[in-house]
Amino acid sequence: MTEIVLQGLLLGGLYALFALGQSLMFGVMRLTNTAQGDFIILGGFFAISLVAATGHSPGIALLLVMPLAYIAGYALQRFVLNGILGRDPLPSLVVTFGLAIIIQNLLLEIYSADPRSLDAGPIALASFSVGDFTLGTLPLLTFGVAVSATLLLQLLFSNTALGRSFRAVSDDREAAQLMGLKPYKVYAQATGIAFVLISLAGSLQAMRTTISPSDGSLLLLFAFEAVIIGGMGSFWGTLVGALLLGVTQQIGFRLDPGWGIWFGHLMFLLVLVVRPQGLFPKTRG
Repeated sequence: MTEIVLQGLLLGGLYALFALGQSLMFGVMRLTNTAQGDFIILGGFFAISLVAATGHSPGIALLLVMPLAYIAGYALQRFVLNGILGRDPLPSLVVTFGLAIIIQNLLLEIYSADPRSLDAGPIALASFSVGDFTLGTLPLLTFGVAVSATLLLQLLFSNTALGRSFRAVSDDREAAQLMGLKPYKVYAQATGIAFVLISLAGSLQAMRTTISPSDGSLLLLFAFEAVIIGGMGSFWGTLVGALLLGVTQQIGFRLDPGWGIWFGHLMFLLVLVVRPQGLFPKTRG
């Protein structure tokens, strides 16, 4: 049982990276990004192409991908998504759904439907023993990145001027504007940071397993479930929700290889019934 929990926690770390960008965008803008999974896959394919084109190691490629991802997210929010923000969530759902379709078809046109992966080198097969258990180095590194990203996001929101501006526009956009903030610029900065997290998630997913253009929908589902289980807009809640999802899936996989994803969905539905606001909902103010 201990091994199942450990493997589930490591899997949950990857799910947390899938979900943190979604949690950030919803927490600041109340925007539900239905293209989240496809952006993750796009980030993975971009990292694969960058490594193939430059010959750099995946680590160096990731350092190059992240600033480009920030620019892409900033531009997308500033010139596309800002125009559809409002009290009605339908326009954002429709536009991001359209973006998901565009991304899937673009990736199919460029890369075909064949699965690809990012060669992580020796770290992909490296492992070490902890007592009677063997843990993979790459999954453990992914878990560490997820916890670090969660901590950094929380510190950003709690202790910096940018974080205060995020909270201000989230709580009351009109009042924040009267105080001199430019909400649409703040939104673009938030989406830029979300896309950095998305690029991290996509690159690490491509290192851990193969990815294909059609994978985005499943990753979006995992991201949604982690965010909703933890509580919309709560970073630590998102991490906890992702870890619970990972552990529950591992229990299902151990019982039967076909039950893992199903067990995760059942746990998600149980949380919705018992605590629909999530385990650690974001408090305003």
